[in-house]
Amino acid sequence: MIRHAITGNGGVRLNVVEGGNPAGKPLLFIHGWSQSSLSWAKQFDSPLSDQLRLFAMDLRGHGDSDKPETGYDESQVWADDVKAVFDQLSLNGVILVGWSYGGLVINDYVRLHGQERLAGLCYVGAATDLGVETNYKFLGATWNGLLPARSDSVDGTVFSENAEDITRTMRMFVRGCFAEQLPPEEEMMMLGFNLQCPSRVRAALFSRSLQNDDVLVQLRLPVLVVHGDADEVVNIDTGHHISATVKEASMSVFSGVGHGPFWEQSERFNAELAEFASSLG
Repeated sequence: MIRHAITGNGGVRLNVVEGGNPAGKPLLFIHGWSQSSLSWAKQFDSPLSDQLRLFAMDLRGHGDSDKPETGYDESQVWADDVKAVFDQLSLNGVILVGWSYGGLVINDYVRLHGQERLAGLCYVGAATDLGVETNYKFLGATWNGLLPARSDSVDGTVFSENAEDITRTMRMFVRGCFAEQLPPEEEMMMLGFNLQCPSRVRAALFSRSLQNDDVLVQLRLPVLVVHGDADEVVNIDTGHHISATVKEASMSVFSGVGHGPFWEQSERFNAELAEFASSLG
């Protein structure tokens, strides 16, 4: 594994890890809300590494990247951070894989920097709209009781600044990401990197209002949509919406799988991602 320090929008230092085949097609994994590049451990340690040149970034505010006070509500910031990875690592023909909130980051990039440097997109349990009314079901039951019921109190929620509160609520969130409870060592690892994301960042990520159908309809790239039908973080209706709106999309549904198909059924996910990458020529 190689670590890269990338300078993102506003001089923010972004941590990017690299592995896999240096001669392979470049693929950049973008993790979800409160997660980190470690979310993709089962992809880096897999046959995908024989075929593809793999990258995973820690989004600003997450993992080992800088955690600035502001800027999380600006599409330009997210788009520029992805572009900085491409520019500073000289990447073109990139396959972008976005999980959950990573779907929003993909859309930010495409909206502001276009499709020219991309070979294909993979939306995994991905969000596409946020903070707006939708004609499909977006959030699932995992969020019940974890988001503030009132704007004047974050106690007992995933935005709490209280150490005991946030440890308890984020453990509930981690458990809610999967259809079956993880082995204790995996759950503790995931809780650990979730807690690296400050509560103020988690709250700021939810402050955005985004409607991205105009981005989806203009996509002319091959697109793979992957979603678990037991996802209680981002409802599968969102995946169906993305698939129906994108002209060149195909959808793969993981039966009995929650919000993390790349973790819960990693062998199948890796095989389908490898097949998708091979189809891009």
